[in-house]
Amino acid sequence: MLLSRIGIATACAGLVLACASARAADAPGVTATEIKIGGIFPFSGPASGLGAVGKAIVAYVQSVNDRGGINGRKINYIALDDAYSPPKAVEHARRLVESDEVAFIFGQLGTPGLSATAKYSRAKGVPTVGIFSGASKFTNVSEYPLTTTGLVSYDTEGRIYAKYLNKTLPGAKYAILFQNDDLGKDYVAAFKGFMKDDFDKRVVTASYEVTEPTVDSQIVNLRSSGAEALFIAGTPKFAAQAIRKTIEIGWKPTLILNFPSGSISTLKPAGLDKSVGVMVGTINKDPTDPKWETDQGVKDYRAFFSKYLPGADFENTSYVSGYMQGMILEHLLRQSGNDLSRANIQKQARSLKDLELPTAAPGVKVSTSDTRNMFWAKMQMQRWTGTNWEPFGPVLDGSPD
Repeated sequence: MLLSRIGIATACAGLVLACASARAADAPGVTATEIKIGGIFPFSGPASGLGAVGKAIVAYVQSVNDRGGINGRKINYIALDDAYSPPKAVEHARRLVESDEVAFIFGQLGTPGLSATAKYSRAKGVPTVGIFSGASKFTNVSEYPLTTTGLVSYDTEGRIYAKYLNKTLPGAKYAILFQNDDLGKDYVAAFKGFMKDDFDKRVVTASYEVTEPTVDSQIVNLRSSGAEALFIAGTPKFAAQAIRKTIEIGWKPTLILNFPSGSISTLKPAGLDKSVGVMVGTINKDPTDPKWETDQGVKDYRAFFSKYLPGADFENTSYVSGYMQGMILEHLLRQSGNDLSRANIQKQARSLKDLELPTAAPGVKVSTSDTRNMFWAKMQMQRWTGTNWEPFGPVLDGSPD
């Protein structure tokens, strides 16, 4: 089990701060000098590639603490490894709430684990902020009143791709490889919702389980359908296998990845030069792209990465996602002031207005409200050129026409 504890208590200076700290004394996880926050990630297991998000959040929190913390407090961020196992996620959630007594949970990653812990977190009144899942069910504010999401919902993202394919390949047949859980099924449902009666006529699907060794047979079967486009809706390990197999068998469909797998690291097993044309929607700039070399936000990210993530894979944009999650966490805590009660954390998490992050794609902003609990709702399409991701077209959203 990976456990990261970040935060060294420091003396609280100033009468005003002392009074404010006293008001927060009854808030779980909050003292005069620190705030405890929990996180659960797949640092190991079948979705370990996405664990980079959690590692980057841990690193970003360290950078915040190195800058003096927030409002006189250091962040004690406790990040646990559930290996993408729902029972382990439940065990960790109980530990974080009942033993570590965290103020709230931030950035938890993985739809299966989140599904398993959601009822418990709600029953305990613990906000789950910026969860890293696009499962559409989590965007239901009435069902998940203490939740905000840190990804574009899978149905929103899926509609973006369905709209794009309908415009560029009208009347063509599409293939979808999807992970057989909430993640994959939401993408398929988005295509069904957009295409309606045409779905059964023009879309062929194949699913896989996260316990399967490969998805080679699924790709071979999808090719035999005659589809002109392939959408891969899964986690990085299986997306990489699918791209590699597609290239090996000489299939050349219009190929779109889902955002959780939209990293150069996913393309590498197939060969970066052979993956030309692969597309994905994104919310962030690609820090490996020379076009952003003089961009201040990307320059700051490079400096952060060099200092706090030495030896990590710079091309893995899951680290960018975690970095941006960290920036949102910092903004949320600053916006909350000295009222770090769970009620106020939840209120502020639903009160983010047009927040522009320096590494976000131009025109893509963070906004939440009482009726919308998604940090992100728009994406920029980009295409792999062989050396970098090239943005194209306008910023898109997945709202119904």
